[in-house]
Amino acid sequence: MLQGVRVIDFSQYLPGPFATLRLADLGAEVIKVEPPQGDPSRFMAQKTLYAANNRGKKSVVIDLKEEKGQEQALNLLKKADVVVESFRPGVMDRLGLGFEDVKKVNEQIVYLSLTGFGQHSFYSNQGSHDINYLAMSGMLSQLKDEHGTPILPTNTVADLIGGITASEAILAALFLKERTGQGKYIDLAMTDAVFSMMGNHVMLNQFANLSDGIPVLNGDYANYRIYETKDSRYMSLGALEYKFWQNFCQAVNRQDWLKNFPNQLKNKDVTENVKQLFMTKTFNEWIELGEMHDCCLFPVLEIDEVMNSQYIDERDLIHCENGLPFVQPHNGYVHKSYQTAKLGEHTNDILSTKDPT
Repeated sequence: MLQGVRVIDFSQYLPGPFATLRLADLGAEVIKVEPPQGDPSRFMAQKTLYAANNRGKKSVVIDLKEEKGQEQALNLLKKADVVVESFRPGVMDRLGLGFEDVKKVNEQIVYLSLTGFGQHSFYSNQGSHDINYLAMSGMLSQLKDEHGTPILPTNTVADLIGGITASEAILAALFLKERTGQGKYIDLAMTDAVFSMMGNHVMLNQFANLSDGIPVLNGDYANYRIYETKDSRYMSLGALEYKFWQNFCQAVNRQDWLKNFPNQLKNKDVTENVKQLFMTKTFNEWIELGEMHDCCLFPVLEIDEVMNSQYIDERDLIHCENGLPFVQPHNGYVHKSYQTAKLGEHTNDILSTKDPT
């Protein structure tokens, strides 16, 4: 799909690399520009963070602090289609590699700056990370335990949403370029990307004075909750529609819970009774019940269980290469590469070409 598209990626850590990974999976040539010491993610999480988000890319070492490095980078950008950078606002301008600088040598460039709070806001130049974007977007306030305390997601939700939104914006800009011949500058803030998913909450807060999201989806109703099992595992119950709740109630012989649907399900006594019911069976027993009765009942799996699950195997979502389990791109993606470049592996080949093609 994106064969022939060249992406120069100056970003580090997770959000930017995840965005360009998605482009690489679509067939784009992604050249990752790293400092002499490498992207810090090469040395994090037992070196798996880099491998997971930078497979299928080329690695070029350029010292952007040196004038020679800045010249090398600008020369590289002359024949690029896309630039992705995630420095603080103004850094690329000071290096002579900002959008206006690149536009002078490449009028059709698609240039994306990915930051936490955008190029122009009160928080633009403050240090920040994933948890801060979740907090400032309002999403973290919606992730609470039963005591109302915000919980810390172990997955970097804002980083990943930011990466997905960035790749989406780049694809749209490439389409615009194809139609008009015009380049595009994209100022993408991860807080904005997360907040764009809060539309339902904003509407409910404004017009219904509700601050905890859609009532039937926030745990207030007994038929849409997470329940603990007899052996201290957890099941997800999502029986929103009457037919699914009916199937569940019939399976557990509690047809009395069908009365006055769905209003009765907001009764705390009903929720407490369902909690007690789930404590009477083991995790595996509830899995079996969910598979036998079409009632939107599924297990909360741990990572190792997910990796070895029938679903992952059937959908072919994991590919092992050099002892590493890579999450496979969706079948709609055309280019699947699992090679992770060594630091600077392609520097000589790419920079030795005076006019890169």
